[in-house]
Amino acid sequence: MSDTAILGWYEWVQLPDLDLPPIKAKVDTGARTSCLHAFSIEPFVRNEQDWVRFHVHPLHKRDDEVRICEAPVLEQRHVRDSGGHVTLRYVIRTRMQLGSHIQDVDMTLMARDDMQFRMLIGRTSIPAGFLVNPHRSRLLSRKAPKRAVL
Repeated sequence: MSDTAILGWYEWVQLPDLDLPPIKAKVDTGARTSCLHAFSIEPFVRNEQDWVRFHVHPLHKRDDEVRICEAPVLEQRHVRDSGGHVTLRYVIRTRMQLGSHIQDVDMTLMARDDMQFRMLIGRTSIPAGFLVNPHRSRLLSRKAPKRAVL
């Protein structure tokens, strides 16, 4: 098992396709799909394909910086939150970088204003062979990287 990487309960991640600074994300094995804090979510059509435009506060515990992102819509999905409430959310597919590992992930978009983390990493976004240590943090990303290493 020497090739096994271990994630902490939160990690710094990069979403290079969305051109966002590194985001502090909670690893949540109870969540199926990853979720990004997004607001002012607006669907639109580009070249006969469904897209979504959304705003993001990418910096941890700060609302003063806003980034506007656009992505093709993968689907809309009903998602049950930890309180049992079901909401219909847009799902996008984007690249996520965890340490040096990069992969495509599905991510729902939802306002997470009342949550501590701007992003959750769901279990389907945890790379195969990775383990999670719930007692440690930032095992793949000791501090926030400056930019994606793509």
